[in-house]
Formats: sequence, C-alpha cells, structure tokens
Amino acid sequence: MTAKLIDGEAVAAEMNKETAAAADELARAGRRPHLVAVQVGENPASKIYTNAQARSCEAVGIEYELLNLPADISQDDLLEKIRGLNGDPKVHGLILQMPLPAQIDARVVQVTISPDKDVEGMHPQNMGRLFYGGGVVAPCTPMAAVELLRRTCDDLAGKETVVVGHSEIVGKPIAAILLHSLNASPTVTVCHVATRDLAAHTRRADIVFVATGVSQARWLGYNRRKKAGEQVSPPDLSPLIKADMLKEGAIVIDVAINRIPKALDEQGNAVLNEKGKPAMRTVGDVDFEAAKEKVAAITPVPGGVGPVTVAMLLRNTVAVARAS
Repeated sequence: MTAKLIDGEAVAAEMNKETAAAADELARAGRRPHLVAVQVGENPASKIYTNAQARSCEAVGIEYELLNLPADISQDDLLEKIRGLNGDPKVHGLILQMPLPAQIDARVVQVTISPDKDVEGMHPQNMGRLFYGGGVVAPCTPMAAVELLRRTCDDLAGKETVVVGHSEIVGKPIAAILLHSLNASPTVTVCHVATRDLAAHTRRADIVFVATGVSQARWLGYNRRKKAGEQVSPPDLSPLIKADMLKEGAIVIDVAINRIPKALDEQGNAVLNEKGKPAMRTVGDVDFEAAKEKVAAITPVPGGVGPVTVAMLLRNTVAVARAS
C-alpha cells in the first residue's frame, strides 16, 4: 500500500478561491477586509512571514497593513496601540507577530486584541466559543488540520481518533472541533509526550493527529546546553511516531514543523552546507517515508497543514469583516 498524499497546497488553493469571492463581495459593498499585522522590532524570520502574509492577502483581495513598532516600546504603549486598532472601524482583523521583546508579555497583549478582530482565534473568548461549538473564528492551525481530515474522510462518526499533543493552540482545539457534532463525531483520545505506552494508543487509531514538535525541541535544548558549556550527548532526533506505531490503513495528519540538522558531525554540531551554514531540513513528527507505505493517507511536511493554515487566516479575516 502506498498512501494517498493529502495535498495542502491544492486544498489551500480551493479555499482561497472561495475567500477571494467573499472578499470581493464585501469590497463591492464598500467593506473591503482590512488586516493589520503588528510587529515589534526587527526580526528577519518574521519579515519573511509578513512578506508572505502580504502576498497572500493581496491575492484574495484583503487589504494588508504592517504596523512596525520600535523594539524598545513599553508594554503600556503597545497595549494603547492595540486598543486604538480595536476601536478603528476601518480595521477588521489584527494579528500579533512573534516573537516579542523580553519586556512584553505576549499573553497580556494577545488578550487585549478584541475577540471580534482576533483573526487567529486565540483570544480566550473565542476559545470559549469554540468549546461550545460556536463563534465566528477558531485557531487557524487546528481548523486547517481538521479541514484536511474532512476532505479526506467524509464519515468520521465513531472512528477511533488519537490526538498526540495537548497544547492550547493546537492539540486541545483539534479535540474540541472534532467533538462538535452530537452524532457524527469520532471517538477522541488526547495523548502527549508523557503518555505511557503512546504506541498502544496510536496503533488502534483509525485517525492520528500529531502536533508535538519533539525533534525540534530536543535539538534546541541540546544546542542551548552545549553552547552553555555543558557536557551533553547528541539528542535523538528521530521522528516521534514510527511506522510500527500506526494502524494499517490509518489516516495521519502531521501538524508539526521541525527544523533540525540533516546530520551531526563528530563533535555533535550540525554539518554545514556549501555556504558554511548549518544544513537543516524540515520534517514532521511522523516517519513519513516508512509510514506512507502503511497508512491510507498522510499529510507531507512541508506542503500539508501549513498552506491550509495560511488559507484559514485569510478565511478568518473575511469572516470577521463580514461580522463587523
């Protein structure tokens, strides 16, 4: 058996067509969706992300504005900026770029964003609405993961489903979304890295979501301790979910995005590429090459959940604009 690859790029393209049509309808009514991204200080990685946001918004007809604020801004001043955007009727959606400087408490800032403009669906009020099966928006990555599942399997009722990862932003919301239906929901078990005999749970599952980022966490922790001068052994960077932990014919949605070295040298450092920089690779939490010979369908990393997460952000922006 060779698994069907669940193509996130293709799904995102379909969603973006629908979003563009909805945005055009609002624009013709004089309410073109307007998204503001707030960035504090300069961050090269964040700049790549905001450039991609701008291109994605332009492609579907959403007005995008990047508000750059100085790195030394005080938390009070940042909160005042957020409150001003909350009260601006021309602004429909807000997104807070990470990371934030050390003097800023990201959680405090996040909850200051109006739940009615929270396009990421991360405000506690929107999380509460998600739990009760309502609300205008929900967290983008969990919604993307479930969207891919629903486009792969149209009958989820009662299916044994294991979610590996219980974070507030991915694992828990996935479980809540899956349980929305009174009579068509799967049977959901939530596991995590401390679960005893994880394989016993995943082997019985018809559907497996994985969202832990264990490999990257191990690499970052090892690198940090090594740079601090500690004597540490190279970490195990192998995938958390091996093929023998999966049921024949299962559906696997791999949410994780791990940036880890392609290999380590004798000193335990990342091998370098031709430019003299660490040679890195992007992988998920699942042993993709082995798993795809056993399961019925699987998301690649990259190219699976990631593109649909961006499409969900655009869909959420149009949704809050419509509701404003």
